[in-house]
Amino acid sequence: MAKPPRISLAEVARQTGAMLRRGDSGHYVDAQTPTLADLTESLFFSPGDGRIWLNDQRMLLMHSSAMGHMRRELIDTLGTERTRGLLTRAGYVAGARDAQLVRERWPQGEAANVFMAGTRLHALEGAVKVTPLSFAFDIDGGTYEGEFLWEHSSEDDEHISAYGIGTEPACWSQVGYATGYVTSLFGQLVIFREIECRSMGASACRVVGRHAAAWGDISEDLRYLEAKDFRRLGAAQAGSADETRPLADMMASHAPAAATSDDRHQIVGASSAFNSACHQLARVAATRATVLFTGESGVGKEVFARRLHRISARAEQPFVAVNCAAIPETLIESELFGVERGAFTGASQSRPGRFERADGGTLFLDEVGTLSLVSQGKLLRALQEGEVERVGGTRTLRVDVRVVAATNVDLQAEVRGGRFREDLYYRLNVYPIHLPPLRERRDDVPLLMNHFLRREAERHGRHPTGFTPRAVRAMLHYAFPGNIRELQNLIERGVISAEDGAAIDVAHMFRREQLSDEALLAIGAHGTLTTAKDGSEPRPLLALLSGALNGSTGGGAGGDPFSLEALERRLLNEAAEAEHGNLAAAARRLGLTRAQFAYRLERARDPAAGQ
Repeated sequence: MAKPPRISLAEVARQTGAMLRRGDSGHYVDAQTPTLADLTESLFFSPGDGRIWLNDQRMLLMHSSAMGHMRRELIDTLGTERTRGLLTRAGYVAGARDAQLVRERWPQGEAANVFMAGTRLHALEGAVKVTPLSFAFDIDGGTYEGEFLWEHSSEDDEHISAYGIGTEPACWSQVGYATGYVTSLFGQLVIFREIECRSMGASACRVVGRHAAAWGDISEDLRYLEAKDFRRLGAAQAGSADETRPLADMMASHAPAAATSDDRHQIVGASSAFNSACHQLARVAATRATVLFTGESGVGKEVFARRLHRISARAEQPFVAVNCAAIPETLIESELFGVERGAFTGASQSRPGRFERADGGTLFLDEVGTLSLVSQGKLLRALQEGEVERVGGTRTLRVDVRVVAATNVDLQAEVRGGRFREDLYYRLNVYPIHLPPLRERRDDVPLLMNHFLRREAERHGRHPTGFTPRAVRAMLHYAFPGNIRELQNLIERGVISAEDGAAIDVAHMFRREQLSDEALLAIGAHGTLTTAKDGSEPRPLLALLSGALNGSTGGGAGGDPFSLEALERRLLNEAAEAEHGNLAAAARRLGLTRAQFAYRLERARDPAAGQ
């Protein structure tokens, strides 16, 4: 009997018009729920730099026994109640993160099936096997009730190993996970309670979830969820995900916020290198010290300089930026210090310089390493004395300016080479902050991708649904020689190239950029690691040739018998895929010209075209 075709969630969305606002276990169609194969497309490994990713979230592969040891240490050190609160809140954050993944990957899926995607995600992560017994919800009416069976709980295994069978349930982090996941999707607080637990002697765990009002008194549940530190968890830890908001403030809408004018200079990141720079920024902001930002071009030096100004005591005063590399040598003095009327031909009126315009505020000198030695000497005096004289003027003007400088060259090397004044270097290098290149803070790439996606989609009036797993893998493994500026340009290009309602793929973003040959590892159909770009395990061409020589069939994509045409079609398609759609590069692989390759590829895909 032929297997019925699987209906995609996109097709379900087209048939129903929109995500259903209510549902129950009767509306749940297992075949339409994101399968483990769908979910594993979001899971890939980068062993070369020690990272595992689930879509845009970094994951860890840890020993269950190590987690059990930490659990015992916490209980012995902090006591059962405080440990339960810590683990419940950690589980809540994990559940909310997975809900964010599901919303981004299947934004128009049928609600019952999208809710149930969390059960398979929890199983994929090795925590527990979840079997739904019954559930019903009405998002508009604010009601939810569900009952689930948990089997093979890793948390129970470790708790029983350490403490044996007891009288209290022990799946604390998993209860937090279920609460965070459903709360984030539902938009209102949904509390889960463990009714039966293996740690109490039951054969499996049974949990019940209900919207907060249906439980009545939830003070005991909130005691573990609303610890002071948890309520104050700031967005600075991980962007602005829903799990960083107080539980009492959970609202129904989870649509991405529209881009604002502040987004243009917003700093985004969560990596250790990014947080280190932010800590240094916060430490120096309250002082008057001169700050020197160093780093490669495109790392965001001006964005950090503006952030420094906004969090300083000078925030209400002007922020004036000067690109020293863009001002001709003959004009640099008049631009910085101003000019009096008649000072030179064409000076028809007096004009204040950048130092005067920034009085009381912050003056940002970008690319300061490009200044000539003469200009450096004039700048040094202004910094030392806090005084400027306009070109052609006779008055000395006092200015109160905080100078922030930036450079993408090694100023120490410039000093040694005699191209930069040593005394000016030490005047600027009071509090240096190095901004690392994007290739050294890859944890920030997914956050920056989502930030620029929202901003560019709003700016250009486009509506892409997100990124394909292949595009995410490519971005995580790309070296970004142009750093954040290049990432922004790639996202903007992808937003423009992709169709509305479709996901951005590799070909939409990358044109002449050289992608790394070192592939990330994904999960194959049989649970093994593979370097295939789509997460599957296609048979290599040599294996197909061997099969052809042995008389087997199935060389074509549709199961056609082996033939020279089928083998040529496979070879051309594999070359094109290997070069991410770059036909010129694919042609070079096969020793053809681009025109020859394009003709053969068109003929292979449409035999009638060659006639």
